[in-house]
Amino acid sequence: MLAGLEARRVHVEADIGRGRDVAFHLVGLAATTVKEARERVRSAIKNSGLDYPRSRFTVSLAPAELRKEGAALDLPIAVAIVLALARKEAPPNSAFLGELALDGAVRHVDGAIVATRCLRGLGYARVFVPAADAAEASLVEGVEVIPCPTLAAVVNHLLGAEPISAFMRTGNEIPDRSVVAEHDLSEVHGQDEAKRALEVAAAGGHHLLLSGPPGTGKTMLARCLPGILPPLELAEALELTQVRSLLGELPRDHPLDWARPFRGPHHGVSMAGLIGGGTGFAMPGEISRAHHGVLFLDELAEFQTPVLQALRQPLETGRVSITRSAGSVTYPARFTLIAATNPCPCGWSGDNLRACRCTPGAIDTYQRRLSGPLLDRIDLQVSVRRVPLEQLTAEPTGETSSTVRERVLAARLRQTDRQGCLNAQLKPARLRQLAPLALTSRRTLERWAAQRGLTARGFHRAWRVARTAADLDGATEIEDHHVLEALGFRLQDVAA
Repeated sequence: MLAGLEARRVHVEADIGRGRDVAFHLVGLAATTVKEARERVRSAIKNSGLDYPRSRFTVSLAPAELRKEGAALDLPIAVAIVLALARKEAPPNSAFLGELALDGAVRHVDGAIVATRCLRGLGYARVFVPAADAAEASLVEGVEVIPCPTLAAVVNHLLGAEPISAFMRTGNEIPDRSVVAEHDLSEVHGQDEAKRALEVAAAGGHHLLLSGPPGTGKTMLARCLPGILPPLELAEALELTQVRSLLGELPRDHPLDWARPFRGPHHGVSMAGLIGGGTGFAMPGEISRAHHGVLFLDELAEFQTPVLQALRQPLETGRVSITRSAGSVTYPARFTLIAATNPCPCGWSGDNLRACRCTPGAIDTYQRRLSGPLLDRIDLQVSVRRVPLEQLTAEPTGETSSTVRERVLAARLRQTDRQGCLNAQLKPARLRQLAPLALTSRRTLERWAAQRGLTARGFHRAWRVARTAADLDGATEIEDHHVLEALGFRLQDVAA
C-alpha cells in the first residue's frame, strides 16, 4: 500500500473454513475501497472460470493496525483465495498488485513504479503487476516484472500450467533525449538584461522574478526557459516518473520522459493544488510536478498570500513535507521558480508612455502581497521595460535557444565536475570551500551588501549567482564584474 513515495507491505492470507454457509469475511482495518474488493474478487474469480469457495472463508490483511486503502489489493486477495482453495503456496519473494475488473481482467493501478522500488528494498525479487503497468515497473532494476493480463493467466502461471514470460524492455519505453524548444529565445525582441538573467537562472538553478507593465514579454521569456535547459539525467527522470505515476499522469507507452517539466498553475490555485494535500495521505501538488523543471507563477501578486508563503520552505530545501490524518509524507520539489508580476494593480507604474491610475495606497497594498522573506529567496529580480514598437516589426537578431543552451550545458558541466550539484544548491560551508572570493571581489560584495541591507540569505544567494556568472564565462575564479552583475540582479527595484 502506498504512503506518498513510500510503500507499506500488506501480507494477505486466506483461510477456507468448513460448513455449508458461504460467507466472505475480510479483516484487517480495510477502508471502503478495500471492502468493496469482496464483490470485485467474487465476480472476477467466477467469471474467470475458477473455483470459488462454497463455505465460510476469511481473508486477513496484515498488519491489522494499518488502515488499508486502494484497489491494488484486489489481485493479491483473489490469488490468496484461489491458492488456498487449491492448497498451494504462493511463490517466495513475490508480490502482487492490481485492480480486478468483474470479468477477471487486471486493471492499471497508480504508483506501480513506486511500489516496485519499495518492494525491491524489502527484498522481493518478483512483482506481478497489471500488463499496462509492466513497462513502468520494469524501470526499477533488480526486480523481475511479471505482466498480468487476467486473473486466470496469473493463476495458470502460479499453478505451472501456462507460465507468463517476464517483461522485457524493447527500448520504446525510453524516448530520445533531444530537446525540442517550443518557444525560441531569438523571438524575444530586446530585453537583453532579462535574457541574461534567464541564462544565469538556467545555468545555476536560480529563481527569477520578472516585473514590468503588461505586454513587455515576461510570459514569453518564462516559456523560453525549458528550451535552454538540458534534458533530464536518468536519476532525475526516474524521480519525476515516480511523482507522475503516483498521480496517475504517466503515459503507458513511454513512462520515462527526458523533457523537463514546465508547470504554470493559475493564480487561483489552492494551497493543496500548489503545495500538495488531500484526505488520507497527501498527494503531490504543482511544486512536485515541477520537480527538476520550471514552476512558472504568472501574476505573482494575485496569488493568495498563504499560498505564496507556503513556498518559502520548498524554495530553501527542495522538498515539501505534508501532514494529514493518515500520516506525514515528503515529496521532492527542487524546481526553478520563474515568477512574473505587474508593478501595480493597473500595471503601468513606472511606464514611460502610459500613466499609472493607482493610488499610492493601492500600490503599497499590491506590493505588500509579496513578502520580504519570499523575495529574499528569489536570486534574480529584473525589471522588464517596454520594447519600442519599431523593433517588433524587424527581424529578431538575438541568439537562438540552442546557442544559449550550449553555454548553459557547459556551465552546468563545470558545476557538476567541481561540486556534484548546481550552484543554487550549495550550502554556505561548501560555498566557502568551492567558490572562494578573491580579496577585491569579497570587499565589493561585503560593501554593497552592507549598504543595501542584504540579509545573510541574500548575501549567500548573490555569492552563488556570482559563481554561476563566472561559470558561464569559463572563469575559475569569481572576479569583480561577476559580483557586480550578481548584485545588479539582486538590488534593483523590481516594483519601480
